[in-house]
Amino acid sequence: MAAQQIDELINNLYEMVEDAFTMPLGNDRCILEREKVLDILDEIRANLPSDLKMAREIVEKRNDIIAAGKKEYDNLKKQADDYAKQKINEHEITQEARKKAAELVAAAEQRAKEVMRSAGAYCDDAMKRTEEALSQSLDELKQSRTQFRQAIREQEQ
Repeated sequence: MAAQQIDELINNLYEMVEDAFTMPLGNDRCILEREKVLDILDEIRANLPSDLKMAREIVEKRNDIIAAGKKEYDNLKKQADDYAKQKINEHEITQEARKKAAELVAAAEQRAKEVMRSAGAYCDDAMKRTEEALSQSLDELKQSRTQFRQAIREQEQ
């Protein structure tokens, strides 16, 4: 059935509504012959061009695709949000670890300085005691040598 014939059927329906008796106290309501109207509507539906039927199917498929696309978008967006949150958390953990590492390094450096100071003081003290012991030994050696020389002179005389 051509579009022109469908147009005629729609015009017939339109005329039926215009010519229908109005209901008492209901200017917007009218009485139609149900069977005639249903027959015309069935004929229109049965004779709709196949292009129009395909267009409806395409629209339905498009709506399905849009719904699936929206669902996939929502899933991807959620995954991206989760990934971003994870990276932010990892970044915060990394920053915290760096801060803690810097604190540990500073504490280790401070401890190393203290150990070096203590080691330096210990070495200085040990060298001082060694110097004093050597000085005392030298004095004793000098005294012994002096006594030795004196003993040799006494024997020579």
